[in-house]
Amino acid sequence: MLKGKIDYLKKTTNEDGVVAALAIDQRGSLKKMLAADGRDDANAIVEFKELASEELTKYTSAILLDPEYGIPGMKVRDSSCGLLTSYEKTGYDATEKGRLPDLLPTYSVKRLKELGADAIKILLYYDVDEPADINDIKHAFIERIGSECVAEEIPFFCEFIAYDDTIPDAKSYEFAKVKPHKVIETVKEFSKSRYGIDVLKLEVPVNMDYVEGFNHGNEIAYSREEALNYFKQQSDATKLPYIFLSAGVSTKLFLETLKFAHEAGAQFNGVLCGRATWREGVEPFAKNGEEAGREWLQTVGRKNVETLNKVLKDTAVSLFDKLS
Repeated sequence: MLKGKIDYLKKTTNEDGVVAALAIDQRGSLKKMLAADGRDDANAIVEFKELASEELTKYTSAILLDPEYGIPGMKVRDSSCGLLTSYEKTGYDATEKGRLPDLLPTYSVKRLKELGADAIKILLYYDVDEPADINDIKHAFIERIGSECVAEEIPFFCEFIAYDDTIPDAKSYEFAKVKPHKVIETVKEFSKSRYGIDVLKLEVPVNMDYVEGFNHGNEIAYSREEALNYFKQQSDATKLPYIFLSAGVSTKLFLETLKFAHEAGAQFNGVLCGRATWREGVEPFAKNGEEAGREWLQTVGRKNVETLNKVLKDTAVSLFDKLS
């Protein structure tokens, strides 16, 4: 790996070489959450991101923000906190087949670096079972961004969300059954050096709501042993550093999932934790204003982050061990 990339990675990790990062680059989904609680304006998105950055980056190794609404948040982050920036447009064009990605039109890796980024993040919706002509577009798309990041010597974090358009409900039992295959095969594909990815940002390979012992009355899609095996398969599928995303689950379930991954022997290198950290703070902010939101972040939000940091101390391994 280029020395410049390693130097930047050090800015995004904690003293253990682990990514303990806060993700708040949500745009469309955050707008819906705020609107549901009575704040249906663009300023609310900017203000909440800024508030979360100001209050929570004292306890995180990095923060992920978008340049559309997150620049004020970038400016108030703690001086010890690294910055990851989103490069893709939010969502995808639902009128086209294949959930094809697109970039923010007025940004480039060079411009995001000039904005202060320590790493570039891309989200890609990917189905290994899509027709080759669709996936080839996505492969070329990631190759281009990888080349940009090499040219600028800045780390490339790539996030993958599995899907299957024949199973519309990604939270269903039916999708839970196919998810391990889709997630693990995606890891294998994008671990190839041609893509220039430095850190994989991954979903866990199962839906924990259908794991024996975690299912709370739901139908069981995987025994406990099967689920542990899928976590190990995912880890063994790559030599790249990888981190987990929280995927909007509760804080409690996310922490339990990290412990489960560790039990499986998964060699993961941290997290980019989003809504599991801050989603419950949206309501007091939207309904009662900045001070109510700040109080929630200073108390419950801080506790969520510090509890997560303690779990990472016991479960995650140094990213730099893999690079060496």
